Order: sequence, then structure tokens, then C-alpha cells
Amino acid sequence: MGKQYFSGLEVTLVVLFASVSLLAVEAGTIKAGSDRNTIAECPVIPQSERVDCFPEPNASQEKCLERACCWEPASEANVPWCFFSKNHGYSVVSLNMPDSTHIEAKLTRMDAPSLFGADIQELNFYAEMQTENRLHFKITDANQARFEVPHEHVQSLTDTPSGPLKYRLELTQNPFGLKVWRTSPEKLLFDTTIGPLVFADQYLQLTAKLPSHNIYGLGEHVHQSFRHDTNWRTWPIFTRDAFPNGGTHNLYGHYPYFTCLEDESGQSFGVFLMNSNAMEVTIQPAPAITYRTIGGVLDFYILIGDTPEAVVDEFTKLIGRPFIPPYWSLGFQLSRWDYGSLAEVKKVVERNRQAGIPYDVQYTDIDYMEDKKIFTYDMVKFTELPQFADYMHASGQKYIIILDPAVSTSPRVNGSYESLDRGNAAKVWVTESDGVTPLVGEVWPGETLFPDYTSQACIDWWVDEISRFYQEVKYDAIWIDMNEVANFVQGSSKGCVNNSLNYPPFTPRIIDNLMYSKTLCMDAKHKWGNHYDVHSLYGYSMVLATEKASKAVFGTSRSMVFSRSTFPGVGKYAGHWLGDNGANWNDIKWAIPGMLEFNLFGVPYIGADICGFFDDSPEELCRRWMQVGAFYPFSRNHNAQGYADQDPASYGADSLLVQTSKHYLNIRYTLLPYLYTLFYKAHINGETVARPMMHEFYSDSETWAVQNQFLWGAHLLITPVLDAGVENVEAYIPDAVWYDFETETRITHRKVKVFLHIPADKLGLHLRGGAILPTQTPDVTTTYSRRNPMGLLIALDDNKAASGELFWDDGDSRDTVLSGSYIHYQFSLANDVLTLHVTHNGYKDPNSLKFENITVMGMTSAPGSVFVSDGITTIALSESQVYYDSTKQVMYLRNLELELGKDYKINWEVKNSRVIDCYPEAGSNQANCEARGCVWQPSDFPNEPWCFYADTHGYITKNVVETASGITVDIERNTNFPSQLPQSPDIDTLRVEITFLSGKSLRWKIFDPNNARYEVPVPLNLPPTPETDENNRLYRVQIKNNPFGIQVIRKGTEEVIWDSAVPGFTFSNQLLQITTLLPSDYVYGVGETEKPTFKHNLNYNKYGLFAKDQPPGYKLNSYGLHPFYMSLEKSQSAHGIFLQNSNAMDVTFMPTPALTFRTIGGILDFYMVMGPTPEEVVQQYTEIIGRPVLPAYWSLGFQLCRYGYSNDAEIASLYNDMKAAKIPYDIQYADIDYMERQMDFTLDQVNFKGLPTLVDRMRSEGMRFIFILDPAIAANETKGTYPAFDTGIEKDVFIKWPPALSSEIVWGKVWPDYPNVTVDNSLDWDTQVRLFRAFVAFPDFFRTSTAEWWAQQIKDFYNNVMKFDGLWIDMNEPASFVHGTVGEQCLGDPALENPPYMPPLESMHRGLNHKTLCMNSEQILADGTRVKHYDVHNLYGWAHTKPTYDALHSTTGKRGVVITRSTYPSSGRWAGHWLGDNYSAWDQLLKSIIGMMEFSLFGVPYTGADICGFFNHAEYEMCLRWMQLGAFYPFSRNHNTINMPRQDPVAWGPEFAAISRDVLNIRYTLLPYLYTLMYEAHAHGNTVVRPLLHEFVTDANTWTIDRQFLWGPALLITPALDPGVTVVRGYVPNARWYDYHTGEVVGVRGQFLDMNAPLEKINLHVRGGHILPWQKPETNTQFSRRNPLGLLVALDDDGSARGSFFWDDGEGIDTVQNQLYLLTTFGVSSGVLTSTVPTNGLAEADRLTLGLVKVWGVTAPVTQVTMSVAGMPDVNLEFTYNAQIQELQFDATSQSLTVEKPFTITWK
Repeated sequence: MGKQYFSGLEVTLVVLFASVSLLAVEAGTIKAGSDRNTIAECPVIPQSERVDCFPEPNASQEKCLERACCWEPASEANVPWCFFSKNHGYSVVSLNMPDSTHIEAKLTRMDAPSLFGADIQELNFYAEMQTENRLHFKITDANQARFEVPHEHVQSLTDTPSGPLKYRLELTQNPFGLKVWRTSPEKLLFDTTIGPLVFADQYLQLTAKLPSHNIYGLGEHVHQSFRHDTNWRTWPIFTRDAFPNGGTHNLYGHYPYFTCLEDESGQSFGVFLMNSNAMEVTIQPAPAITYRTIGGVLDFYILIGDTPEAVVDEFTKLIGRPFIPPYWSLGFQLSRWDYGSLAEVKKVVERNRQAGIPYDVQYTDIDYMEDKKIFTYDMVKFTELPQFADYMHASGQKYIIILDPAVSTSPRVNGSYESLDRGNAAKVWVTESDGVTPLVGEVWPGETLFPDYTSQACIDWWVDEISRFYQEVKYDAIWIDMNEVANFVQGSSKGCVNNSLNYPPFTPRIIDNLMYSKTLCMDAKHKWGNHYDVHSLYGYSMVLATEKASKAVFGTSRSMVFSRSTFPGVGKYAGHWLGDNGANWNDIKWAIPGMLEFNLFGVPYIGADICGFFDDSPEELCRRWMQVGAFYPFSRNHNAQGYADQDPASYGADSLLVQTSKHYLNIRYTLLPYLYTLFYKAHINGETVARPMMHEFYSDSETWAVQNQFLWGAHLLITPVLDAGVENVEAYIPDAVWYDFETETRITHRKVKVFLHIPADKLGLHLRGGAILPTQTPDVTTTYSRRNPMGLLIALDDNKAASGELFWDDGDSRDTVLSGSYIHYQFSLANDVLTLHVTHNGYKDPNSLKFENITVMGMTSAPGSVFVSDGITTIALSESQVYYDSTKQVMYLRNLELELGKDYKINWEVKNSRVIDCYPEAGSNQANCEARGCVWQPSDFPNEPWCFYADTHGYITKNVVETASGITVDIERNTNFPSQLPQSPDIDTLRVEITFLSGKSLRWKIFDPNNARYEVPVPLNLPPTPETDENNRLYRVQIKNNPFGIQVIRKGTEEVIWDSAVPGFTFSNQLLQITTLLPSDYVYGVGETEKPTFKHNLNYNKYGLFAKDQPPGYKLNSYGLHPFYMSLEKSQSAHGIFLQNSNAMDVTFMPTPALTFRTIGGILDFYMVMGPTPEEVVQQYTEIIGRPVLPAYWSLGFQLCRYGYSNDAEIASLYNDMKAAKIPYDIQYADIDYMERQMDFTLDQVNFKGLPTLVDRMRSEGMRFIFILDPAIAANETKGTYPAFDTGIEKDVFIKWPPALSSEIVWGKVWPDYPNVTVDNSLDWDTQVRLFRAFVAFPDFFRTSTAEWWAQQIKDFYNNVMKFDGLWIDMNEPASFVHGTVGEQCLGDPALENPPYMPPLESMHRGLNHKTLCMNSEQILADGTRVKHYDVHNLYGWAHTKPTYDALHSTTGKRGVVITRSTYPSSGRWAGHWLGDNYSAWDQLLKSIIGMMEFSLFGVPYTGADICGFFNHAEYEMCLRWMQLGAFYPFSRNHNTINMPRQDPVAWGPEFAAISRDVLNIRYTLLPYLYTLMYEAHAHGNTVVRPLLHEFVTDANTWTIDRQFLWGPALLITPALDPGVTVVRGYVPNARWYDYHTGEVVGVRGQFLDMNAPLEKINLHVRGGHILPWQKPETNTQFSRRNPLGLLVALDDDGSARGSFFWDDGEGIDTVQNQLYLLTTFGVSSGVLTSTVPTNGLAEADRLTLGLVKVWGVTAPVTQVTMSVAGMPDVNLEFTYNAQIQELQFDATSQSLTVEKPFTITWK
């Protein structure tokens, strides 16, 4: 005998067999005895692994023990109390391996009691390794044949493995069990050893443990969630005519199949039990699945896939690939039950045609029949039905009829019912149990018989009847219904006999718990067997018969069948709809999981009845359903008898429903070539068409349960609105590039839940990057659209690549794939080359179709020339054929005429996307551009410069000297290019000094080494010595040569975070320009200008920066200058850049991404701070520019002001009203109306004579008073003296002209009036200024003498006129009502007023002196240096602030507060800021948040906007919402202007006052927390108003959030910012959060949430892990500061929290520097609250006692709370515990413990 050689596969199987053999010798332990007396051997297992031993009702301990099962009650719902012992099951008695792919075993039943009797003692186990991905095993009776599903496709399979198996089968002996393992990586997939095998004649049970909870499928039911709930859910499977109403009801189809996604790898497997008997399936949390079926055999297929989609491929290989539907069947379809007449049908057809609805198919339901008899039509109401198909065809439409199986036994109206007669003659009926007598039931026509489609005679009869009827009435396809099979009587007209088929020992949990309910008796006979066995195959057999009839009738035309009842394999021949749903919002939701499941089941031609079958469909519901239904693979609107019409046109031809229906159906029809291709891929590869998101993004666990969105194939994401009244939908955007399908723009979101605004007429539709979708110009039917030009829709991915394909045939012929009569294209785009490659060309379209239009989304740069080649000829497209939309970043290629069926290549060159504007001023043209040596190239990209620098424009590196502390570089101008501005020649030689300031900061200074230039005189806090150890630095610096540039690289990530090695660097006397590439699109800061979003829009947006009296407006330069930005990096690190330059400038943000600084003077002096967190960026920046001031405690109270108080009595009345309303309120202001003629340091003795007394009274009652001071001093007094001006002249404090030009003051005009005039307000403004406004002089605050003079004026006013507590300085940009000077003739160099380059400033055409001083005005620095106002204009407010701050301190002896309008970096050291003279408009609420967050970056945390707006009339709701938002401004002031109605809280009525009081009480409650945040800003540079990204920078969702903000790390504020809203959409970052108002945990994290926001509420949430100090609020802080200190403890997931508390006297000067404060830190861990005291310098008078402590998140009941203090006995505290909200409260007030004493409080 020769040697036998084994293949690799055989070796694998031999090893497998050996392992099985070894396992077979293992023995189990059984305690023998009779059934009755068997002692249960109970396993010790988790409850989740119990297998129910008493699945029927009424389990008891006695009954359970009789079965030798285990009884153990469980507290958790649904856990079985009676579960299997080890006694049950089968043992392996023999094992055989007849060949390398088969295993056989004999099983014998173990000695144990029976559950339902008739247990089969001997079984055969048979396993075959059919393919490398498919394992088949069967368990059946060893001695007697049993019913097995006669599946037409499965039985024909002859597959054998062709490669290594991806699975391994393992058998165990005693008890018998099997395990199916994945081989790579080793993973147990299907383990039946969790429970015993039960195999009785009418009860078969098998349980298998699964590797994950990600289970999908099983049906047909309404699954309210796509991913199964594994918490002991039982689903019956048995076909049934039932309503899909959301319960666990068994419905029309029978699908014992599921897919299991194993983990993030995507590896998945499917399990199919080919058994058609009634069954139920229980899914339990082990996770495990239990099958209980009442007949047949256990015939399992395990399908292994590397992805979920691959499992569908395997399943459809097994049961049959889906058919390709005819092209027309992908069009929109209309139907209803009971049109009433053909005339009504035509009326519906015509009105929808007239409305222009794309619409291909019309149906008639059973009402077309005579008395509902199949194969008849109503000769009265549907007389012309035989001609109806022709009527439809004439307009390119189709007609479909319905057929039910049941045949009436009654004659027709005018004679015999021939179909019945022929059926009787052929004996085609299902019979009673005798096999002879036709079973009689009742359906729509009354008494009926039921065809037995398993009989060949019946099939022949059915084919013949359909053919006969087609000769009578033409139609295009067949819809079969009622084939579960449905019966309106129970079983039969005779009832059903009492036997084990009709009443089996175990009935699964089917509807009615009666086997023959609404169907036939189970003992009825079919050719295939008892109805008991084949009931669920009735629809399947009817489909097979109808498909044969369709072939006979339609011949080579494909036609279509779709069926209500289905079984695995039906999809090979038919489609399905989801049954008789209802017109309600539940059913529109539940349709999506149903549709996705049928794609798993191999039935991709699937949809739900659009607008609902039962009930009237409201317009909104039907509109939303039409939108989503436009993307059902089977798209049909269908409703029931007796309900209102719901076809689209029935809602009105001009209705919104019709408009949106047409819009989305046109999109559907545009995409039909793509949809048709998806069906081709389903037919060839088994791919899904309507695809679950997890099939494409399985590695993202967020997708695993997505069920309200779905995909068409891999690339089109559909996000519908599925709820009433909703226009804001939470959607998950998976990890890919996505484009808004309708706007064609790329969205920034990926791998994140987002909030999509989907208005009433819209649907969420997104195209995935990487897609190439074939398209066709739509039309009203596919007959016409198929004649139209084709196109391609391309969406680029991260790699600028895409791919796709097209299948095209005639759309109607059968078996075109088999015959090769089709065209197939592969499309690909890479490296700017689009390839259209024909892989198969077996069809010539008669319409000579061409690809005409190609759209490419995601083109970040405009294309250059575009070339098209057919392989022989290459042509360049004309300009008219190529259009680039730079806003959308989309390229459109038009009028291409690329013939269908031919190969083409299209390629293009991309323009340089790093274009930097060489002509930023007006007047750019080609001649001007080229005169600068720059490149001229027109662009379609909005705002993209047409004139840009050549690649080497700039400077060239000449000499580099590197030292341990920095780098010095000499650079020279590249003289190959002319100077940009002839009036301002470029400086040829420059020096660059780079200093490594610290490990986290560096500086680079670029200056003229030969001529000193102005440098900003603002002192900075720089490290005394540089960081010389490279290992300590977070950065590395590189110098580039030509052009010169600096690159700063972050170590660790190696990201280049500053890169100025780009063309365009310019350094001239009046234009300095530098550009840097940015590491990401996420840039924040630069101001002060109004912006619509916190994150900058980089689409060539340019912002002019120059301090000006300019109310906020989009891109308008306002009051301050802050050339500082923060940028995120791809690594999620952050850095900040500060340009220390005070000249007028602009900053341009470009989509490269990049930004350009242009300034018109000084030098370039940059500072970079490295973070790496956003919060550290601000800390490091404020370390350099100076930490923010600590405001007085009272300044955190609420404040009231208005310009326009008529007299002191009005202020007194307001004060009294506020007190009466008990609204917390600390500060009252007086604007300029308190002054005499608006002159500083005066008091109007007529209208405000009583103001000093009022102020004294208010201050005595705990209030504070602030008055306004403008810098301009009046100069035209005629009565007596004006000390402010007189002493100013004496001390020479006012700004003058340079001595060489004049010795005069530079006069302006502001608010002060001339003496002895009456202002005529009816005159225009300029005339009023000319006639009535006095001359004013502007103090030069740089001078020491000016500061002293200013302080003296303030002190004299305080001592002699009126007391105050703080100062508000305004108009200090400086503002003037004349331009430059009185007479508007500025002396000196006109290039200073109108420089050769003018940044884009408000009224730039009027010059820099517009509304301010002449730029040639001279100011003198403290060291005597003379400077031009041109250079220091932006420092005026900064210079004004410090003297005011010092004067306040020296005058009052208290800290107080200064509020300034004009700011520059480091202004925050001395003052706060308000956002200026805003408007009463809704948009200003959001913009105030953006402004506050920007000033947080700028180091000015004490900031806010004028609540309710300064200009214009406030509106009630807006003002109320603004009061709620403003209660969380650090600087919280309600302020408006003259001649406007009052808008303070008591002006609107009691409701407004009450809501304002409530929200301000929250503010006052939390003032200790806010004050502590202010301390942390002062001491460490922390932000107070904090963007979410500062705390959650790793969450990209937070990077664009500006409608919410934080107080510090712990309080999340989500205001209502829009009119009429009662729900706000807020993001809940990834942490535990508590509702501030209720203390309840928010149930979500890391996602958007709809938050209820009634008018009286602002949403506030406290972050777990933090402790907030608080006090009981009072009407002002003088009283609230006396209350005990409370703590709000919000525990995190680990039960921990931390916090701190800062306290001082609230008004002392330099309390922090002098250590006159208390700093306490708190921590909670494991039920213990501890305090520590790092600093205790608090005066005894300011000490606080500990009061009420609230602890949120205490999960277990508390029995004791104990306080421990060193040196004192422990004390038990009174407490309460609320288990519902998990809140513990205890009050330590009675202990009189002052908080500077450390303590411990323990609860248990």
C-alpha cells in the first residue's frame, strides 16, 4: 500500500478529529435514579447564564423539581427561577469521521425527567465543513425521519472548502455540547455547553453562549431597537397576519437568523436555524440565545465573516442572492386599499402627475376585484381596468395588481367562478387532516379555500390563472398578500380537532397562544406535510409559484414579485414591505430597524408603507415620512380603507409636503444609477443596500446601536426627522470625511454625535468622502430619466481619493448578469486623476447616454487646466466647462459628453493653495500686481487673492548664530522683487533675535538693526534668564533660508506649529507683513472685533484692528487691540501667539490653514507659549502680560446703569423698587448725565443735586456706587474756573502737536457742551457737534505728571462732591466727535493719517484719525521718549487704566473695581471690561458669550456685555433670557442708552422681576465659587468664563461650541439664545454631570442633549468630581457674606470630588500679595470629606462658619454622619438622604466651626 498524502485542509481536520476524540472520553457525573426521583445536580453559575427549565407559564418549585431542575428565586426581573441542572441532555456514544469534511456522532439521552414528553432517546449529530467560512451541523432523530425544510436553494449547494477553515468545531461528550471557535484570533463564538440539548417530538431546545451583546436580526417582529436587548427578551417566530404595533408579536415572516458583531475588529458571525416550525427565541445577558422550536430538526449554519457585511455575503450564498429588481421598480409608487373606482384611481394619478411628483408605479388593492375575488375585476367600478395599464404606460408608468391566495367558494355575479372550478378540478387546495377534503376558511371574499403551493398541480393552476388574468387585464408586476396564511376564522369553518398538532404540549409565545389563531388548523395537509410544519413556508411557497407565473406571463421581462410573508431565500425572487403599519411617529421610527434587518435577511428590496397604512396621516408626519421614504429601497405610499387620502398631491399641489417630496424624490431619481448598482452588488456579492452604520464603522462602538440613521451602501448617510415638532436631530457622524449632500460642503464633524438642524422641508443627507456615485438627470418617471445624461458625484476622502462603480443594463430584461448583457464601470480618483474604466461591456444603450457632468467635492484648491483622454486623444476642457466654487471647495466639470461604455481619464493640476495676498488693498489688477513682482491669476474661490507672491518673495537668510539661549539671524531682502509700496520702501537688512525664554515659551523679534524704530512700551514679565537646556524645552526651532522663515516644532508630536517660511514677508516703514502656516483649522482669539463664532472661519476672513469708538458689528474694529491667538494642533495640544505691536493692523485667516499679520509700524515682536493645554496657554500668556486683577467681592454682584437717568429721584425710585422686589443688587451707576454739561468731576446741581445724599444712603445699606469718567476735558468754560482743565494746563498734561509743528493742544470734541447754550436735538449730529460741543483736550496718560493730576481730580471729587466705590472709564480709544482735531486739518505728514497701506477699518476711507486724534499728535512716555499717536493710539485706554486704578486705591483706600472700554494686553491687570455699546437683538446673546470667551483668552476675565442691550428697544422675552445669561457674566450689568425704554428687572412687571430674582439668587449663591475662580485667575492665570474645549480638549465636539460655557471647571451654563425656544440643545461633555436645579444625574455624556428650557429656567449643570463653595443669597453681598459657608459636593464616577475656597475681606488692597486671606482645599473620597488650609491669614472678623453641605451622587443609603476636628470630640451631624436623587445633606451650622480650621466629615 502506498503512502497517503494529506492536503493542508485534511491535516487540519485530522487534528480537529483527534481533539474531538479526546474530548469524547471525558466523563460527566450523573446521579442516577428514576425520572420522578432524580436529584437535581445544580450548577453554581451566574444568574445571567441560567437556562430556563420552565419556559411555559405557572412555574412553581414543585413543578420545577419534578423536572429535576434547579429552583432558586431571583430578585432581578425575568431571570428564570427554574433552570436546568446538570442532569439533562445527551451523551455522545460514538464518533465517526467518514471524510475530511464531515463528522458524525450518535447521541443518547441522559436519564432525566421529561419537560413535555415524547423525548427522543437516540439522535444523530452530523457536521460538515461546507466552506472555509460556513459550518453546517444537524441534529435529528436517529431512527425516524422528521420534517425538514425543503429549501429550493440550500438543498442545491455542493460547496466544499477551498482553503484553511476560519473556524474550529469542538465536541464535548457528557453532556453533549459543541463549541465553534474562530481560529484567528482564537475566540469562542457559539458554545452550547451552557445548557442541555432537549430533543422531544414536539419540543426541541438548544442554548448557545455568544461572545458579545451585539446581536442583530431574528424576525419578523417590530424591534424598537436594531441591536437586541439581551435582558431576557423572548421573541416568537411563526408567520402571522398581525399589526406591527411594537410589541413582541410574531409577524409576517419567519427568520431564525441573527448576526453577532464580536468586537471592534469587525469580526462577526451569523447563525441560521433552518427550521420552519413555530418557535421562540430567548436572548439573555450571558450573553446567550435559546431556541425552542416545536418540530422539525435542529439544522444550523454558522457563518464566519471578517465584517458584518461579509456575514450577509455568506448568508445570501447559502439561501440565495437577492434578485435585481427592474429599474422602474426603484421609482416612487402609489397605492391604497379602496380607491372605490378606477375613476378615482385616475384622479389620483392625474393630480400627482400635475404636481410633478416623480412617480413610476400605481397599484390597485383588492377593491379592483369583483367582491374581492382574485382573478376578477369589478365590471362596474373598474370597467376600463383592461385599458388601465396602457393609460399608465403612455406616460411612462407601470401598474401592479394585488393577489391574495384565498379563493372564494361562491360564484361570480354573472356566472360560475371559473378559477375556483379549475382549482377544484385540479385538486389544488390545502385539505383537512384526511388529505382529501378541502379546508374551508374565510378571508376577504367570504368563505374560501386555500391553494397548496407546495403541490405541483397547484403551481400549474396558479401559473395558468395568472396567465389567463393577464390576457384579460394587463399589469406589470404582482403583489401577493395575506399569505402567512391568513384566515378570518380560527383554523377552519369547522374549527380544529383537539390533537397534539393543534394543541401541542408546548406553545411558543405567539399571539393568542393558539397555534391556529387567524390561520389554518395545524393538522391540515399540504404536499410538503402538515400545516404544523409548513405554516411558515406558505408565503415562501407562494413566492416560488408566483415567480414561475411571472416568468410565464412576462417572458424575458424581469417584472417583480413582492410578498408580505417571507422566509429565508425569498429575497432571491421577491421583495417585501413591512406590513400594515400605522400613521404614527412610532411606526416611522420602527421602519428603519425593520428595513435594516431585512437587508441582513437577504431581502434588500424593502420598505414600509410611507405615511402609514392605518389612520389618517397628519401633514407633518406624512411630510417627514415622504422625506425618509424617498430613501427606502422600496418606496411606496400606501394607506387603508376609510382613511383620508395621503398621496403627496392630496395635500395640495403647492404644499410644503409636495415641494419637499418632489425635492427628495428628485434626489432619489438622480441617484437611481447608484441605487441600481447597489442592487447589482447585492445580487453578485450579497451586499446590503439599506445598510446599518455599524456595517461600515464597526470599529466604532458608537455605531453599534444606531437605528435612526442608515446608509445607502457605503456612502450615502440618511438622517431623517422621526419625531413630531422636531427640527433639531441628534445624529452620529461616523469616522470619515462627510459632505452635506445638498450644500456640497464638507462638514467638520466626524466620529461624534452632533446636533443637526433639519427644517420642515429638509432631511439630513451626507455623502461620505471616498465615494464616486453614478447619477442621472432626474425626470418624472424612470422611463424618461433613463434617457437623460449621466454624471458622477465625487466626494474626496482624507487622501483626496475616491472610488465607485456603475452597473447598467436595459433595466427590464431577465438574467442580464448571467447573459452578460450589461455594462460595468469601475471609477477611481487618486493623485488628481479620475479614471472611468469599463470592466465589462455587453450592452449598448439605445439612448446613446453620455456622462455630461462631474462634481468633485472637497477640492481645497482650484484646478488649473483640466484634460480628458479616451486613450487616443487628449483635450483640454474650456473655461466654460470648468467651474470651481471656492466657498464650497467643489469643482464642477460640465458638458463633457463622455460616451457610456468607453474608458476615460480626466486629470487636472491643482493650484497652489498657499496663495498669500500681494495686493491686499483696493485697486488690485494685473498691471498693479505684476508691478510688485507678484503673480496674477484669477480665481473662482471667493476672497482668494488673484494677486499673490512668487515662491521666493521675501528675505534670504545670510547669517545664523546659535547659542544655548537662542538664535540670531541676519536676513536680507530678496532684491529680485520690488518693494511692495513705493511710498514705504522695504528695509533691506533685518535682524532676527530668537530667545528661548523658558521651557514653555519663546520670543522672536524682527527689527532694523541700523535704525531704531518704535517699540511698544508695555512692560512684560519675562523670565530673568533664558532656558539653555534643550531637554527642558517643549519646542525646537528651525531657520529656513529662501525665503527666510522660522519654524517652531513641538517636540513629541513633531508638529510644526509656527511656519513663516512662506513667501510675502515684508518689512518696510509703514507695512510689516508676516504669514504663518497653522497646524489646524481651530484658531481662537484676535480682537476686539465681533465674530459670529468663537472658532475662526478661515475662508480668507480679514479683521482690521484699531481701537475705536465703534459699537460691535461683524468685522468692525471696536474698542481694543489684542493681537493674540490660540491654536489647537492635530495632537490636541494648544499654543498661543502674541504679537507685541500697538500699531493699526489686520489679521487674515486663510483656508490653507494660515494667517497673515499686517501692521503699519513698529517692529515684529512675537511671543509663543506652548501650553500644551488651552488652559495652560492662558496661564502662560498672563504670566507674561500680567495676571488679572482680583476685583472687589461686591463687584461680582448685579449692577444697574443707564445713560439717560433724568435725575437722582429716578435712581432713588429704581433703588427702592429693586429693594421692594428683593432682587439681589449691589451696584448702581451714574452715566454722564449726572455731570454738569457732561464735564468730568462736576455734578449737575439742578437734576442731580441730591445724588451725593442718595449715594451715602445706598452705601450705608450695603450698596456700592460707580460713576463714569471720560478722558476728554472741556476747555471752553466762561464762568469761574474748571479745575480739571486749569490744573491740566498748569501741569502740561494734554496731548499737543510736535514742537516743530505747533505748541498748541490737539483739540477735539466729545460730550461736554459749550457753556450758556441750549442744545437743539432736532439738528443732525454733525451740526450739533459743530454748534454745541465744547473744545476738549486729551490727557497724555503716559506721563507721570498726568497720572498725578488725574489722581488729584478723582480725590477731590471723592472728598468734595460725592463718594464712590469704583470707576468706569469710557471713550478712551480715545474717542472724538471730530476727525483728528477741530477743523479736521491734521498737521504734519499726511501718510500718518492715510498710510500707504490702510488696514480694513471702519470708515477707512476717512483715515486713521476718523473719530479720534490726529496720528501726528505727540505723546511723551514716562522716560521722556516722544512718540507719535500713530504708534500708541491703541495704548491710550491701556495708559488710562493704570492711573485710574492707582487713583481709586489711593482715594478710597479700598480695592474697588475699574471698568474700561479700551484695552490692550495687560489691561486686565488693573481693570475689567464690558463688550461695549451693543444692540438689543437676539444675536447679541451668543456674541456676548463669544466675546467673553475671547477676553478670557486675553487675560481679562472680569467681563460681560450690557444685559438686554445698549441701543434700541429691548423685547420682553429677549431681555428675560438675557437676564438669565447675564446672571453668569462675571461682570453682570444691565445697561441701556438714552431715549430708550427702561429695561431693568423691575421695569417689566412682577413675573419678569421674579424670574430675574430667582436667577440672580443662583448667582449670589455661587459667588464664593466665582470669587474663588477670580482668585485663581489672579494668582495662576486661569480662565473664569471657560470654553468647553479648555476642559475637554480631547473631545473634538467641544472645539466649536460657543453657545455654552463654563464657570471654571465645574459649572456648565447652557442658556436659551433664540426666541420662542422651550428646549435648548446642549452638549454634555464626557463626565458625570448633575442638574443644578434638581441634583439629579444627567443620564448621558459625550453627546448632545435636548434640555427643557421654559421661560423661567436656564440650564445649569455641575460636573462630578468638584466641590463648589456657596452661601445663602441676600439682597446684596454685604449681607450674603455674613452667611455660613455651604459646600456643594458633586461626586464623580469613583465617588470622589475636590475643590477650593478663597476668602478675604473682599475689598482690601493687595490681600493676596500680603497673605491676608484664607485658602482652603476640600476633597472627598470613599465617603470622607476633608479640608486642608494651605494659607490662613484671614482676619477674625472675616471668618466664616461651616454650614449646609450637599453631596450629590451618594449611591448607598447613609446611616451616620460624623464630624471630626482636631482637639475636639467627634460629633454626629443631623442629615437627610434622598435615595431618588442620591443626595445627602448635612448641616454643620450648629457646630460653629470656622472654616480656617481643618476638619473631616465621614458618612457611612
